[in-house]
Amino acid sequence: MRRVILAVTGTIAGLVALLSFRSHVPSAPVAVTTGGSGGTSSSSSSSSSSSSGGGQTEVVPGAFPQGSIAKNLRAGETAVDGKVANTAYGPVQIQLIERSGKIVKVAVLVQPTNTLHDVQIGEFAFPKLISETLAAQSSKIDAVSGATYTSAGYVKSLQSALDKRS
Repeated sequence: MRRVILAVTGTIAGLVALLSFRSHVPSAPVAVTTGGSGGTSSSSSSSSSSSSGGGQTEVVPGAFPQGSIAKNLRAGETAVDGKVANTAYGPVQIQLIERSGKIVKVAVLVQPTNTLHDVQIGEFAFPKLISETLAAQSSKIDAVSGATYTSAGYVKSLQSALDKRS
C-alpha cells in the first residue's frame, strides 16, 4: 500500500513538472554578425563602411557572410542564388560567387532563426560548411556533426546554385 501511494504521488509530481515546463524562446530578435569567413571574404549589409573605396563592410573574424554579397562583385565575378531548402528547423538558402568557374565566396541568405539554439547552430555550422565548399569546389562536403538538418539544407541549396551556373 505504501508503494502505491509513493508511485501515485511521484507520477503526479512528474506530470505537474512536465506540464509546467516552458521551452526557452528569445524575447527579442537575435542579431547574427556578418563578415568574412576567417577574415578572407567580406559581405554586404546595411551598415557598410567605405574604408577602401569599394564599399566593403567590416570583417568580423570567425563570423560567416550573411545576406547578399552580390553588391560587391568584382570584374568577372557572377553571383548565383541557390533555391531555398526547407529543413525541419527552417529554411536555408545560400549564394555563391564564382570567378573563372571557381567558387570564391559563399554567403548564407536565409537560415533557421526560430530559436536562439537555431542561430547558435548556424553560427557553428555555416563557417565550417563554407570553408569545406571553398576547398572542395563542389557540394560533395561532409555534414557538420550536431547540425545535420542545417547541413543537409545547405548542401541542397548549394547544389541548386551549382546546377544553375552550368
